[in-house]
Amino acid sequence: MACSTCHVIIAREWFARLPDASEEEEDMLDLAADVEATSRLSCQILLSEDLDGMEVRIPSESHNAQGF
Repeated sequence: MACSTCHVIIAREWFARLPDASEEEEDMLDLAADVEATSRLSCQILLSEDLDGMEVRIPSESHNAQGF
């Protein structure tokens, strides 16, 4: 966790199923654009069968840095 490029917004009904964000993750989210109440860094979410079907969206301010 060294940046906020993996910032995603979790659907509200799924957000409560996730463990709380660490203080370090919260600090990184402070640097992200378009943060919402259900924002998380996707690199910090451990996927499991319990999260199968989780709805996630990319913030509108995200940009593809690959130059396509």
